[in-house]
Amino acid sequence: MKRTIILLLIPLTAAFAFGQSYTNQRTLPETQLTLQECQKKTQDNYPLVRQYDLIEKSKDYNMTNASKGYLPQFSLSGKATYQSAVTKLPVHLPNITIKEMPKDQYQMLLEVKQNIWDGGEIHSQKELLKATASVDREKLNVDMYALIDRVNQLYFGILLLDRQLTQNQLLQDDLGRTYQKIAAYLENGLANQADLDAVSVEQLNTRQQRVQLESSRIAYLNMLSLFLGEKIAPEVVLEQPLTDTSGKLDSGTNDGSFISNYLSEPNKWKESLSPAMNDRPELAWYDAQSKRLKVQEQALNTRLMPHLGLFVQGAYGNPGLNMLKNEFTPYYVAGMHLSWNFGSLYTIHNDRRLIDNNRRQLETNRDVFLFNTSLQSTQQDETIRAMRKQMVDDDEIIRLRSNIRRAAEAKVANGTMTVTDMLREITSESIAKQTKAMHEVQLLMDIWQLKYTLNK
Repeated sequence: MKRTIILLLIPLTAAFAFGQSYTNQRTLPETQLTLQECQKKTQDNYPLVRQYDLIEKSKDYNMTNASKGYLPQFSLSGKATYQSAVTKLPVHLPNITIKEMPKDQYQMLLEVKQNIWDGGEIHSQKELLKATASVDREKLNVDMYALIDRVNQLYFGILLLDRQLTQNQLLQDDLGRTYQKIAAYLENGLANQADLDAVSVEQLNTRQQRVQLESSRIAYLNMLSLFLGEKIAPEVVLEQPLTDTSGKLDSGTNDGSFISNYLSEPNKWKESLSPAMNDRPELAWYDAQSKRLKVQEQALNTRLMPHLGLFVQGAYGNPGLNMLKNEFTPYYVAGMHLSWNFGSLYTIHNDRRLIDNNRRQLETNRDVFLFNTSLQSTQQDETIRAMRKQMVDDDEIIRLRSNIRRAAEAKVANGTMTVTDMLREITSESIAKQTKAMHEVQLLMDIWQLKYTLNK
């Protein structure tokens, strides 16, 4: 009953999750709607799905930019300086005047560099971009998968309301027949007006309950409409999801044995996990993060490699290459450039330790997720078992309540029981039927929740 109340108290503010109104959406033409259809349409319509394309575009742009590191690099620079002293010849030749270098010097330089070998830096950068895009894509899969649970809650909430509306109509029919009987008793002097009024009060209460149930159903349909991107007509019938004949899913070894394994041998507790859990998108997300750490570790080696390239410099300045010629002169310089930075040796060991530390944290998070998910699936499996045991007695309770109700009607006809007491028995029978209906929906909801947990 507690879970039912929680289910019915899903915040209506979730209806505004997409920041749009369903009034502009087209109405679904179907007269029936299945849970699988709702899940698929939600994942097709949810705004977050557009990020798949954005992630791919971002990766392509970054990869293109990284590849341009192989293209020639152009740079233009200029300078104007004044020096307090210039180089002079230490000798004096008779009858020969040697002009000094100018103290004011000017230069405009155009340089072209061509990378020949960068130690694998650009390749590592591209691999890291691919790994990062994969992490973002898998994280998006995790967020999209979470939509299934939200749709399930709404779908089964509507199913539960439909069952309650059915039982409410049956109760109204019973009260209508009871009203006719009491009216006949009143004409024959076996009942009074107060008895008839008591039945009328129950009829009014039942009608009020129906109004509330119908209002809640419309609210749930509106919320589901927003997820689907299509307005659902109030007359749409939600199809009850099917299970196997036993009413349970194949949950593998979710019998609690992994808990005892964990307590006795903490390093072997994962052996009891269901293989189906490997399909959870969270695990693919952890794997993508692990691959990215591996790429980052490999990229550290490129920082130890030398860089080799060609360059050409074309300049115009005063002085030119001839330092003793005081006039503006064009000139060029071409050659090969080699650089080898050993500064990364100071930090590479700590960088590797940091990556290893991040890898251990990631493995811990993965193990925690597996443990919590296994614990959750075990609890859900036990909840299903408990619910099935409760449902075994539902029919018997209804049968007994029906017998008590018929006996009460007979006593009222004989004048040995008040109409108020009889109405109490009618209400008890109705509650028993409602409880069975709720148990059936809760069982379905629990089974599909386990299906969601194991991603089966």
